Amino acid sequence: MITTAAPDFAAALPDGGRLAGLDVGTKTIGVALCDAGWSFATPDKTILRRKFAADLEALRGLVAAQSIVGLVVGLPLNMDGSDSPRTQSVRAFARNLAPLALPVLLWDERWSTAAVERAMIAADVSRAKRAERVDSAAAAFILQGAIDALTR
Repeated sequence: MITTAAPDFAAALPDGGRLAGLDVGTKTIGVALCDAGWSFATPDKTILRRKFAADLEALRGLVAAQSIVGLVVGLPLNMDGSDSPRTQSVRAFARNLAPLALPVLLWDERWSTAAVERAMIAADVSRAKRAERVDSAAAAFILQGAIDALTR
């Protein structure tokens, strides 16, 4: 099941269990995880993109190791809320996650990377460290927004 509606996503989830947030780029996938109580999201890792089959296997391993019950995938909309070519690519990526048999929430990711970059600069994180961590931190930003909406 793929949805953009948080209530529909919540209804498809079992009671308890962790969620994973994904910031899908052309070269990497930023990954974040939340606790089973859906209180906070933390950056986890960055997966280097290869062929989709390899990406799927990396995500399958993550789902099994972390007992993930649902995925929140950042949806890169245009500033006016319309779809872009990148949006279509992420929607296709989400459809291709079907073998994982998990509910997927497509969550508006506008400004996520910019917000994370600003926070890292304010924290005086070096350019090299920002480059390493920005994707997983953006995934955490996306996931936190979704879990905040789910727990209201």
